[in-house]
Amino acid sequence: VQLQASGGGFVQAGGHLRLSCVASGGTFRSYGMGWFRQAPGQERHLVAAIHRSGGTYYADSVKGRFTISRDNAKNTVYLQMNGLRPGDTAAYYCAAAPSVILSNLASQSAYTDFGQGTLLTVFS
Repeated sequence: VQLQASGGGFVQAGGHLRLSCVASGGTFRSYGMGWFRQAPGQERHLVAAIHRSGGTYYADSVKGRFTISRDNAKNTVYLQMNGLRPGDTAAYYCAAAPSVILSNLASQSAYTDFGQGTLLTVFS
């Protein structure tokens, strides 16, 4: 599946932003979807995931601030980010995980396809 992420930008701390990721070339509704981020000089890690059933997973660092959702009719997964902090500055990537159970979505190894990153910069 091919993934196209968008929506990054410059945001003041405390602000909000929504990322979008459109999928093509696969059966979107059958995939688990995730959002990863990678800050400069750091490893990429998962911040949120949504199972095909709608079940969700969040990293502790974003719980209560970020919300992942999906629209199967539009082949799109979203990441609504509120209460942004300078520490959220990173390149954000969407990824697809075929036919896995919800608990497996917390593992980066479940994801087989990654889109290009969209950059978020949060300034204070």
